[in-house]
Amino acid sequence: STHCPHMLRTKLASRLLARAALTRSAGCAPIAVTRVAASTLRFQIRSFSDDTHDDFKPVRKNVSVSDETASIGDRIDKAVKSIPVLLFMKGNPSAPQCGFSRQVAHILQEQGVAFQSVDVLSDPEVRQGIKDYSKWPTIPQLYVEGEFIGGCDIVTQMYQNGELSELLAKFKK
Repeated sequence: STHCPHMLRTKLASRLLARAALTRSAGCAPIAVTRVAASTLRFQIRSFSDDTHDDFKPVRKNVSVSDETASIGDRIDKAVKSIPVLLFMKGNPSAPQCGFSRQVAHILQEQGVAFQSVDVLSDPEVRQGIKDYSKWPTIPQLYVEGEFIGGCDIVTQMYQNGELSELLAKFKK
């Protein structure tokens, strides 16, 4: 059967609204999550204005840590050392492209931590570069204050035993 474009848009909008409602009902309040474009390692910091509801008035500021002459390792190193909580993941927190990345992003959101993320799928050089940088073969990878914390299994274990909450205490909003 054929579907008219309006009907498809309506179905997509309904699914997105249902997903947003599920997120709110599960106690996951929207927080400021920043996406980092992997190709240039440009960071878009998202914060919310105080005079209106968070859902309606985002304010964005771009922060660049890229240097076109620097190697991918140098750019990753600069990002890791200059961003307090940084998650290299597949996709982004609002649209993760793998279950492990989704889980780590969800844990950070549940902890109430503002963090930045890099989508490694958007640039193969960054995807391989972060693995070489950390000497860790899998994605996602979480860095806190320049220190490699681990991947999904380690972050999940730390979350379950309370260590992650202690580590991230000063970054909670």
